[in-house]
Amino acid sequence: MIRNVNKLLRKSKDKKVQFQNMNHESKPQDPLQYNLSANEEVFRSIYENCSDVVFRHFLLFGKKKALIIFIEGLSDNDSIEKYVLSPLMQEVGHESKTIDKFLEQKLPVSKVNRVQLLADCIESISSGKPILLFEGEKDGFSLGLAKWEKRSIEEPSAESVIRGPREGFTESLQVSTSQLRRIIKSPALKIRTMKIGTYTKTTVALAYIKELADKTLIEEINNRLQRIKIDGILESEYIEEMIEDNPYSPFPQILSTERPDIVCGNLLEGRAAILVEGSPFCLVAPISFFSLLQSQEDYYQRFMISTFIRWLRYVFFGVSLLLPSLYVAVTTFHQEMVPTALLLSIAAARETVPFPALVEVFLMEITFEALREAGVRLPKQVGAAVSIVGALVIGQAAVQAGIVSAPMVIVVAITGIASFMIPRYIAGIAIRLLRFPIIFLAGTLGLLGIVMGILAIVIHLCSLRSFGEPYLAPLAPLKGHELRDVLWRSPLWMMDKRPHLTGESNIYRQTSGMEPNPNRGGESEN
Repeated sequence: MIRNVNKLLRKSKDKKVQFQNMNHESKPQDPLQYNLSANEEVFRSIYENCSDVVFRHFLLFGKKKALIIFIEGLSDNDSIEKYVLSPLMQEVGHESKTIDKFLEQKLPVSKVNRVQLLADCIESISSGKPILLFEGEKDGFSLGLAKWEKRSIEEPSAESVIRGPREGFTESLQVSTSQLRRIIKSPALKIRTMKIGTYTKTTVALAYIKELADKTLIEEINNRLQRIKIDGILESEYIEEMIEDNPYSPFPQILSTERPDIVCGNLLEGRAAILVEGSPFCLVAPISFFSLLQSQEDYYQRFMISTFIRWLRYVFFGVSLLLPSLYVAVTTFHQEMVPTALLLSIAAARETVPFPALVEVFLMEITFEALREAGVRLPKQVGAAVSIVGALVIGQAAVQAGIVSAPMVIVVAITGIASFMIPRYIAGIAIRLLRFPIIFLAGTLGLLGIVMGILAIVIHLCSLRSFGEPYLAPLAPLKGHELRDVLWRSPLWMMDKRPHLTGESNIYRQTSGMEPNPNRGGESEN
């Protein structure tokens, strides 16, 4: 009986502690107080055991108590000393009548915001903006003096080009948005910002061009972003998984890129971009399947060369998906499709191999994927050497030991090279993933299994949407005038219309008759 009473008392005590903790957690939503010491006590309790948070007391003009709070390493110490403490600590004969007048006359800081809630103060301090508090004033002031170390602008290693801009986004959101502003110098470029993450308070920016992007699209993206409730955002992939249409598809429905020119090119076509503080990868939506097979360099070379490379890319895209499956199906079920001389050569090579073709290709593909992943994860100085040397040594040793045949090594090598031609890494991963079930279908049902696998993939692609846009557009549904930038790359002076996703309000990107014609130019001058 006494034990039960003690349990009940303990439970009531625990509930009381939880209630007190809830009240303590709700303090940041309270307003600031007129008493400077009370405000300081609250902030010190919030930042308890935070040795990098600085509380600097000083006298305003030698008369009024003041306090500045900032995080060392996120705020510019030199600017605080030069532009805040130095002018405010000077003794003067008179004092400004109001705080606003005082800020206009005595505080040489370009960006100052008034804050009234503890939550706003905490957000400002966490963002590197010092908070300035005064005795007898209920309002505080957030000073735009944030400064921290950041990576310089470099060329993206995964999206290098022979001809084109050499700069990429950085982890700093301000630098990334400035890169967009430097390319698109129009006030029509709008950038909305919001905070996502209970603890990280990550700044997320939604960029679009007002006259080109569909209003419904922008509102839909904004609504999906606002619905995200999570502890923290560490990379843009967190955002991508939260807002895409079909999370169970291996194909990405949002394009991720480090290149500002790719983002600006998509913005000029009526799409939207999502930039995340702390991530150099920008998200672009909506996209189509063909966007993953196009490179920005296609538009920096002559259209005939770009068309040839694009066709070559489409062919090797099919090779990377189907070549191992075709080899397994033909050598297992359809030997009559192979010329006699080639069939005898393959049979002689596989004479000492103890495994069927299905097991053989699975062994080689898994080994190749492991080597490729090891080359990515290892340090750059040894990664490439390990992957290449490992593939050569293991392949040669496996052939000499009779575990795999030489034609299988050739097939796997060609498949790996073909997968490297896919310009988007995330699309290449999807193809690598789908290759294994198609190989299994080819090893059990032959060519019929391959056809079934292709049909399943096509049906799945037809059902996908990227923010409401069909994934196979403009091929399904068919839009003839847009195929000039899908099946081939037309000259720039022929691509006068934007994609259909921009709606019908502003479909023309340039005037007609832009084809170069020296004779016409000479006539106009005369």
